[in-house]
Amino acid sequence: MLVSGGRRLLTVLQAQRWPFQQCRDMRLVQFQAPHLMGPHLGLESQAGGGVINLNAFDPTLPKTMIEFLEQGEATLSVARRALAAQLPVLPRSEVTFLAPVTRPDKVVCVGMNYVDHCKEQNVPVPKEPIIFSKFASSIVGPYDEVVLPPESQEVDWEVELAVVIGKKGKHIKATDAMAHVAGFTVAHDVSARDWQMKRNGKQWLLGKTFDTFCPLGPALVTKDGVADPHNLKICCRVNGEVVQSSNTNQMVFKTEELIAWVSQFVTLYPGDVILTGTPPGVGVFRKPPVFLKKGDEVQCEIEELGVIINKCPAGTGTAAPRSPTLWQRGDLGLGPH
Repeated sequence: MLVSGGRRLLTVLQAQRWPFQQCRDMRLVQFQAPHLMGPHLGLESQAGGGVINLNAFDPTLPKTMIEFLEQGEATLSVARRALAAQLPVLPRSEVTFLAPVTRPDKVVCVGMNYVDHCKEQNVPVPKEPIIFSKFASSIVGPYDEVVLPPESQEVDWEVELAVVIGKKGKHIKATDAMAHVAGFTVAHDVSARDWQMKRNGKQWLLGKTFDTFCPLGPALVTKDGVADPHNLKICCRVNGEVVQSSNTNQMVFKTEELIAWVSQFVTLYPGDVILTGTPPGVGVFRKPPVFLKKGDEVQCEIEELGVIINKCPAGTGTAAPRSPTLWQRGDLGLGPH
């Protein structure tokens, strides 16, 4: 159903595959394993690699990302020591990745924040950020299923760069904003267009916040591990076909501006997530429109951060976490935008 231009772009991307670089950056994760009780904090040994159990390295560390971030430099320094210690690594196939942040105080979203996405809709570039939200209950892990609710027939994809707050603040100046950032991750802003654009008085909230509508991950990459968050290739594939391909340099309002703007209205807390908008290529603006169907698989990928892969199950009901398999190793190519 997707347009032929997408197939041609996929061919180009496959011919110029971009491999994830092996690195020693801080890639914080929340995970579970059969031999461990409850969620744990860890570090990806490299992009797409195995997991270092931070709680085994230092049992005094908290086991949730929000508590970890609340303790600031004290816990970050422990994680850095663990990364340098060359500890045992749990194979990726033996762990289940959770969202890097769960139950944040808020999930802030930004609409129409890519110049090329505005052009796609034939609307002017906003003069001020357009802010909405998702409920935290919509968050799921990087490889969990996205359930297509029976209440909607128009569920769409949106790959987004997500900012994770690391330090509490209100009325934050743009020049100080990065001091409040813990790092970045990949988000999939799943959207029920019928509820966003036609129902609920055209308020966006309900269309954006069905259960499972906010996959995050695979890791929280600390800000010092990202060369330039506003110059990253960003891409979305549906069933292997490229549907979105751009660069975060197309963002209208950058991270610093968004934090300064949002913090005028609300206090930002450690663990808060800001979804910074999506590039062009969403299904609703295709001619004819294209929406997700049962059995579809969506891959959202951002350079330096990784890839999340979420399937829409054929059945209905509660989504189950997906077991890690080879395709979770983060070696999917990300071509030129």
